Amino acid sequence: MLDPHAVSLTTLEGSAYVRFSLLALSSIFFLVDPFAALPTFLAVTAGQSPAKRVRTARKASLTAFVILTSFAVAGTYIFRIFGITLPAFEISGGIILLLIGLDMLEAKRSPTQEVPDEAEAASVKDDAGIVPMGIPMLAGPGAITSVMVLVGQAQTRWQMGAIFGAITITALICMLVLGSADRVARALGDTGIRILVRIMGLLLVALAVQYFVNGMQDLGVIARP
Repeated sequence: MLDPHAVSLTTLEGSAYVRFSLLALSSIFFLVDPFAALPTFLAVTAGQSPAKRVRTARKASLTAFVILTSFAVAGTYIFRIFGITLPAFEISGGIILLLIGLDMLEAKRSPTQEVPDEAEAASVKDDAGIVPMGIPMLAGPGAITSVMVLVGQAQTRWQMGAIFGAITITALICMLVLGSADRVARALGDTGIRILVRIMGLLLVALAVQYFVNGMQDLGVIARP
Protein backbone atom coordinates (compact mmCIF):
# COMPACT_ATOMS: atom_id res chain seq x y z
CA MET A 1 0.00 0.00 0.00
CA LEU A 2 1.34 3.42 -0.96
CA ASP A 3 2.28 5.80 1.82
CA PRO A 4 0.21 8.98 1.25
CA HIS A 5 2.92 11.09 2.90
CA ALA A 6 5.55 9.72 0.52
CA VAL A 7 3.29 10.36 -2.47
CA SER A 8 2.60 13.88 -1.27
CA LEU A 9 6.31 14.57 -0.79
CA THR A 10 7.12 13.24 -4.27
CA THR A 11 4.41 15.44 -5.77
CA LEU A 12 5.73 18.52 -3.99
CA GLU A 13 9.28 17.80 -5.14
CA GLY A 14 8.07 17.31 -8.70
CA SER A 15 6.10 20.58 -8.72
CA ALA A 16 9.08 22.43 -7.21
CA TYR A 17 11.32 21.04 -9.96
CA VAL A 18 8.86 22.16 -12.66
CA ARG A 19 8.51 25.65 -11.14
CA PHE A 20 12.26 26.20 -10.84
CA SER A 21 12.88 24.82 -14.35
CA LEU A 22 10.24 27.13 -15.83
CA LEU A 23 11.66 30.07 -13.87
CA ALA A 24 15.17 29.34 -15.14
CA LEU A 25 14.10 28.89 -18.76
CA SER A 26 11.80 31.91 -18.88
CA SER A 27 14.18 34.33 -17.16
CA ILE A 28 17.18 33.34 -19.30
CA PHE A 29 15.25 33.14 -22.57
CA PHE A 30 13.44 36.46 -22.10
CA LEU A 31 16.75 38.21 -21.44
CA VAL A 32 18.63 36.61 -24.32
CA ASP A 33 15.58 37.25 -26.56
CA PRO A 34 16.74 36.16 -30.04
CA PHE A 35 13.59 37.64 -31.63
CA ALA A 36 14.54 41.16 -30.57
CA ALA A 37 18.03 40.56 -31.99
CA LEU A 38 16.66 39.66 -35.44
CA PRO A 39 16.80 43.16 -37.02
CA THR A 40 20.40 43.67 -35.86
CA PHE A 41 21.41 40.19 -36.97
CA LEU A 42 19.95 40.78 -40.44
CA ALA A 43 21.79 44.11 -40.68
CA VAL A 44 25.08 42.62 -39.49
CA THR A 45 24.87 39.68 -41.91
CA ALA A 46 23.56 41.66 -44.89
CA GLY A 47 25.25 40.46 -48.07
CA GLN A 48 26.32 37.15 -46.54
CA SER A 49 25.45 33.87 -48.19
CA PRO A 50 22.82 31.70 -46.45
CA ALA A 51 25.53 29.24 -45.39
CA LYS A 52 27.70 31.97 -43.87
CA ARG A 53 24.69 33.49 -42.10
CA VAL A 54 23.97 30.10 -40.52
CA ARG A 55 27.61 29.87 -39.40
CA THR A 56 27.36 33.33 -37.85
CA ALA A 57 24.18 32.27 -36.03
CA ARG A 58 25.90 29.15 -34.71
CA LYS A 59 28.91 31.15 -33.56
CA ALA A 60 26.70 33.71 -31.77
CA SER A 61 24.64 31.00 -30.07
CA LEU A 62 27.74 29.03 -29.03
CA THR A 63 29.33 32.20 -27.64
CA ALA A 64 26.22 32.94 -25.58
CA PHE A 65 26.16 29.33 -24.36
CA VAL A 66 29.83 29.41 -23.28
CA ILE A 67 29.52 32.79 -21.54
CA LEU A 68 26.36 31.92 -19.62
CA THR A 69 27.60 28.43 -18.72
CA SER A 70 30.89 29.88 -17.47
CA PHE A 71 29.08 32.28 -15.14
CA ALA A 72 26.81 29.46 -13.98
CA VAL A 73 29.85 27.37 -13.06
CA ALA A 74 31.76 30.27 -11.49
CA GLY A 75 28.75 31.97 -9.88
CA THR A 76 29.21 30.53 -6.40
CA TYR A 77 32.94 31.30 -6.41
CA ILE A 78 32.33 34.89 -7.55
CA PHE A 79 29.94 35.37 -4.61
CA ARG A 80 32.58 34.05 -2.21
CA ILE A 81 35.57 35.94 -3.68
CA PHE A 82 33.89 39.35 -3.64
CA GLY A 83 31.83 38.71 -0.50
CA ILE A 84 28.56 39.33 -2.34
CA THR A 85 25.42 38.06 -0.62
CA LEU A 86 22.52 36.60 -2.56
CA PRO A 87 20.02 39.26 -1.34
CA ALA A 88 22.31 42.05 -2.58
CA PHE A 89 22.61 40.39 -5.97
CA GLU A 90 18.86 39.75 -6.14
CA ILE A 91 18.10 43.41 -5.47
CA SER A 92 20.72 44.78 -7.88
CA GLY A 93 19.75 42.18 -10.46
CA GLY A 94 16.10 43.11 -10.10
CA ILE A 95 16.94 46.75 -10.84
CA ILE A 96 18.96 45.82 -13.94
CA LEU A 97 16.24 43.50 -15.23
CA LEU A 98 13.61 46.17 -14.57
CA LEU A 99 15.48 48.69 -16.73
CA ILE A 100 15.86 46.15 -19.54
CA GLY A 101 12.21 45.12 -19.27
CA LEU A 102 11.03 48.74 -19.46
CA ASP A 103 13.02 49.19 -22.68
CA MET A 104 11.47 46.00 -24.06
CA LEU A 105 7.99 47.34 -23.28
CA GLU A 106 8.82 50.10 -25.76
CA ALA A 107 9.86 47.40 -28.28
CA LYS A 108 13.51 48.43 -28.29
CA ARG A 109 16.77 46.84 -27.25
CA SER A 110 18.32 48.02 -24.01
CA PRO A 111 21.63 49.93 -24.30
CA THR A 112 23.12 47.24 -22.05
CA GLN A 113 22.48 44.71 -24.83
CA GLU A 114 23.06 46.71 -27.97
CA VAL A 115 24.89 49.89 -28.92
CA PRO A 116 24.31 51.28 -32.46
CA ASP A 117 28.03 51.92 -33.01
CA GLU A 118 28.82 48.29 -32.21
CA ALA A 119 26.21 47.04 -34.68
CA GLU A 120 27.63 49.26 -37.43
CA ALA A 121 31.18 48.13 -36.72
CA ALA A 122 30.09 44.49 -36.65
CA SER A 123 28.82 44.64 -40.23
CA VAL A 124 32.43 44.74 -41.49
CA LYS A 125 33.86 42.18 -39.06
CA ASP A 126 34.41 38.50 -39.73
CA ASP A 127 33.90 37.56 -36.07
CA ALA A 128 30.62 39.45 -35.60
CA GLY A 129 29.08 36.21 -34.37
CA ILE A 130 31.24 36.46 -31.24
CA VAL A 131 31.25 40.24 -30.66
CA PRO A 132 28.77 41.88 -30.60
CA MET A 133 26.17 39.22 -31.51
CA GLY A 134 27.21 36.54 -28.99
CA ILE A 135 28.15 39.03 -26.31
CA PRO A 136 26.62 41.45 -25.35
CA MET A 137 23.57 41.19 -27.67
CA LEU A 138 22.62 37.66 -26.63
CA ALA A 139 24.62 37.03 -23.46
CA GLY A 140 24.39 40.55 -22.06
CA PRO A 141 24.57 41.86 -18.47
CA GLY A 142 20.90 41.02 -17.88
CA ALA A 143 21.22 37.37 -18.90
CA ILE A 144 24.44 36.99 -16.93
CA THR A 145 22.83 38.56 -13.86
CA SER A 146 19.83 36.25 -14.14
CA VAL A 147 22.08 33.19 -14.32
CA MET A 148 24.02 34.37 -11.28
CA VAL A 149 20.84 34.92 -9.25
CA LEU A 150 19.53 31.48 -10.23
CA VAL A 151 22.84 29.87 -9.23
CA GLY A 152 22.66 31.65 -5.88
CA GLN A 153 19.14 30.29 -5.34
CA ALA A 154 20.01 26.74 -6.42
CA GLN A 155 20.41 24.38 -3.49
CA THR A 156 20.42 20.98 -5.18
CA ARG A 157 22.09 19.33 -8.16
CA TRP A 158 18.83 19.07 -10.06
CA GLN A 159 18.35 22.82 -9.74
CA MET A 160 21.82 23.39 -11.21
CA GLY A 161 20.91 20.90 -13.91
CA ALA A 162 17.77 22.90 -14.65
CA ILE A 163 19.89 26.06 -15.07
CA PHE A 164 22.30 24.36 -17.49
CA GLY A 165 19.33 22.85 -19.32
CA ALA A 166 17.71 26.29 -19.66
CA ILE A 167 20.94 27.76 -21.05
CA THR A 168 21.25 24.90 -23.54
CA ILE A 169 17.63 25.17 -24.73
CA THR A 170 17.96 28.95 -25.09
CA ALA A 171 21.15 28.60 -27.13
CA LEU A 172 19.51 26.03 -29.42
CA ILE A 173 16.48 28.27 -29.98
CA CYS A 174 18.83 31.18 -30.75
CA MET A 175 20.60 29.03 -33.32
CA LEU A 176 17.31 28.08 -34.98
CA VAL A 177 15.82 31.59 -34.92
CA LEU A 178 18.93 33.42 -36.13
CA GLY A 179 19.89 30.68 -38.56
CA SER A 180 16.55 31.15 -40.33
CA ALA A 181 16.35 34.90 -39.64
CA ASP A 182 14.91 35.77 -43.06
CA ARG A 183 12.00 33.34 -42.77
CA VAL A 184 11.28 34.19 -39.12
CA ALA A 185 11.33 37.94 -39.83
CA ARG A 186 8.95 37.51 -42.79
CA ALA A 187 6.62 35.28 -40.78
CA LEU A 188 6.41 37.62 -37.79
CA GLY A 189 6.77 40.93 -39.57
CA ASP A 190 7.89 44.11 -37.82
CA THR A 191 4.61 44.37 -35.93
CA GLY A 192 4.75 40.77 -34.76
CA ILE A 193 8.32 41.16 -33.50
CA ARG A 194 7.41 44.33 -31.58
CA ILE A 195 4.39 42.63 -29.99
CA LEU A 196 6.50 39.62 -28.99
CA VAL A 197 9.21 41.83 -27.49
CA ARG A 198 6.62 43.81 -25.51
CA ILE A 199 5.07 40.62 -24.11
CA MET A 200 8.51 39.37 -23.05
CA GLY A 201 9.23 42.80 -21.56
CA LEU A 202 6.06 42.68 -19.46
CA LEU A 203 6.96 39.26 -18.08
CA LEU A 204 10.52 40.40 -17.47
CA VAL A 205 9.34 43.42 -15.46
CA ALA A 206 7.26 41.09 -13.27
CA LEU A 207 10.28 38.81 -12.86
CA ALA A 208 12.49 41.79 -11.95
CA VAL A 209 10.06 42.88 -9.24
CA GLN A 210 9.97 39.33 -7.88
CA TYR A 211 13.79 39.26 -7.71
CA PHE A 212 13.71 42.55 -5.79
CA VAL A 213 11.03 41.28 -3.40
CA ASN A 214 12.98 38.04 -2.83
CA GLY A 215 16.06 40.05 -1.93
CA MET A 216 14.12 42.22 0.53
CA GLN A 217 12.57 39.12 2.10
CA ASP A 218 15.98 37.44 2.45
CA LEU A 219 17.24 40.57 4.24
CA GLY A 220 14.21 40.50 6.55
CA VAL A 221 12.95 43.89 5.39
CA ILE A 222 9.73 42.33 4.09
CA ALA A 223 7.97 39.53 5.92
CA ARG A 224 7.52 36.31 4.01
CA PRO A 225 3.89 35.38 3.25
